[in-house]
Amino acid sequence: MSELVSIITPTYNAEKFIRKTIESVQNQRYQNWEMILVDDASVDETVKIISDFTKADNRIKLVQLPNNSGNGFARNVALEKATGKYIAYLDADDLWFPTKLEKQIQFLKENNLPFTFSFYDCIDEEGNNLNRRVEAPLNLTYNQLFFCNHVGNLTAIYDAEYFGKIVIEVTQKRQDWRLWLTIVKQLKETKPVPEPLAAYRIRKDSISSSKFKLIKHNFGVYRDFHGYNFVSSVLLMIRFLFTQLVIKPKYIKKV
Repeated sequence: MSELVSIITPTYNAEKFIRKTIESVQNQRYQNWEMILVDDASVDETVKIISDFTKADNRIKLVQLPNNSGNGFARNVALEKATGKYIAYLDADDLWFPTKLEKQIQFLKENNLPFTFSFYDCIDEEGNNLNRRVEAPLNLTYNQLFFCNHVGNLTAIYDAEYFGKIVIEVTQKRQDWRLWLTIVKQLKETKPVPEPLAAYRIRKDSISSSKFKLIKHNFGVYRDFHGYNFVSSVLLMIRFLFTQLVIKPKYIKKV
């Protein structure tokens, strides 16, 4: 008997993309899943679209928040309601390929792993393939993850019976990276499924969201999450930037 996978999807004003995202879950060859969508007070047609799906498929569940509280809070609400052995993440504008869950669950079992992820492809706002694939080290160590978030949120899955439900710190940025660091620190290392199993949507508004903010949030991971002092955090950020500019590009392929 296949184990239940709980899929966590926060939504906010996602009317343009959410239908395709949900359909990509429904098209999974692995069918034992529940999809918990937590809407963060959308003001567009997101809730109506999701509600249409919930009426036709009881595996799809909608929770509506009264006030906009942020992705981290929405994810934790979904996590609280999750009942699956496995926890998977999928943002409201990304897509899964049909074999995503099937191959990952098999990979977890064959390699005796409680956590894995995969490569992924990039698409534009209209869903066109950008011929760009993001790969990762085939043996991802904690030290590698410490200087570069190699784990695409849309590809990650972990065994909640092994780790328990891992709550995200909602007041902090880069919650996904902090989550993977927490997991891999326990394991020392893990492996990705060495093929693309999902499509990450690159949006214009996310591109324009400032590299300075990204640097600031990453600095916060070293300063606040790891507890390093200011000088050490600056030095670690220099190493981080070197990894982003020199090491990480080696894992981005044209296809």
